[in-house]
Amino acid sequence: MAFGTDVPGSFCHTRSSRVKKRIRLTAKKYAKDAVIMGAAVGIFGAGFGVLAVDSGFSTLQACAMSLLVFTGASQYSAASVIGSGGDPVSAIGAALLLAARNGLYGMTMSSKISGSLWKRAGAAHLTIDESTALAVGQPDPADVEGAFFAGGLAVFVFWNLGTLAGALGGQVFGDAEALGLDAAFAAGFVVLAMPALRTPAGRTAAIFGGTIAAVATLGFRPGVPVILAAAGALGAYAIHTPRSAR
Repeated sequence: MAFGTDVPGSFCHTRSSRVKKRIRLTAKKYAKDAVIMGAAVGIFGAGFGVLAVDSGFSTLQACAMSLLVFTGASQYSAASVIGSGGDPVSAIGAALLLAARNGLYGMTMSSKISGSLWKRAGAAHLTIDESTALAVGQPDPADVEGAFFAGGLAVFVFWNLGTLAGALGGQVFGDAEALGLDAAFAAGFVVLAMPALRTPAGRTAAIFGGTIAAVATLGFRPGVPVILAAAGALGAYAIHTPRSAR
């Protein structure tokens, strides 16, 4: 009888220990990935801090934007438009257009994040390219939520520290254009767009959008061509979507 009761208990204890160990190892791995990713993004945060101050933002304004907006491409876009002489409406319009993809990420993650309203609100603020990519890349569904928050928080911390460092050191670093930081936004956006260019519809949208933006720069203020370029997606839709699916 003693043998019959001891072995199952010992087996359950061993199995539980193995599960806990696996969870710790998995958490350690994605936490490490999150820190590395956050540190890399923090460098771009410093670039944004320099560009923002060079564009006329104060250090406080640059840091407030990173804390409250927290979407790198949109922030670079807004700072670039303002720095080029564009008006706030154009800057906001271009920034919102680039941030629209975060809504799609939110739809992906909404069913994977559980908890209170405040927790989900915090998750919404952390929904960016990096946190979503780290989350959906987890082989075990049980690790998705933890990886999402680890990635989002790591990027948030490093991005804001980078913004502060860049804004404070902007005068020491020198002119943003001389350092090539004004091109960081464009380069980053090209990287984001590369996967879409693998499809015929994506290439068509890029051709239409690029053409519209190039022509629009001749007669519109900075920021407006970016907004108008979104019409390129309509051209791709008209060409590549069957009539029966419209």
